Amino acid sequence: MKSYKSIIGIVLSVFLSSFVQKDKGTYSLTIEIDEIKNLKGHIQFTLYNKDGSVPDEKFKKYYKMKVVEINKNSAKTTFDKLPKGKYAVNILHDENKDGKIDKGWILPTEGVGFSNIKSISPFNRPNFKKASFELNSNKTIQVNIIYM
Repeated sequence: MKSYKSIIGIVLSVFLSSFVQKDKGTYSLTIEIDEIKNLKGHIQFTLYNKDGSVPDEKFKKYYKMKVVEINKNSAKTTFDKLPKGKYAVNILHDENKDGKIDKGWILPTEGVGFSNIKSISPFNRPNFKKASFELNSNKTIQVNIIYM
């Protein structure tokens, strides 16, 4: 009789616990940018979570992406429910809203930015290792937008 009650107790515990929302160790990441040179187009926020995913000029290796309107020469977005891990951010000031990085001979003609990177050049190309950071709590970061 005792083991019967124990089994019922275990079954009820498992059943009831399935209705309880447990903390899954997820976090939010807020990304802010200022000093956008004009109000044309929108800002594309792209989030990466794998080594080798940056650079991603054709936007095929990203983890998550959001497009946000420009507000008084700044923009901001939040990615929610992100698991703990390493992430990198790429920003595109997509002035013509075509979803691509427009380039001149080599360098972008639209504003771009990467987490942890203050300047880019043919000799200082962004990559996941340079741009990545650990996310293990809710976090807000500022990303500089670079115009060539």
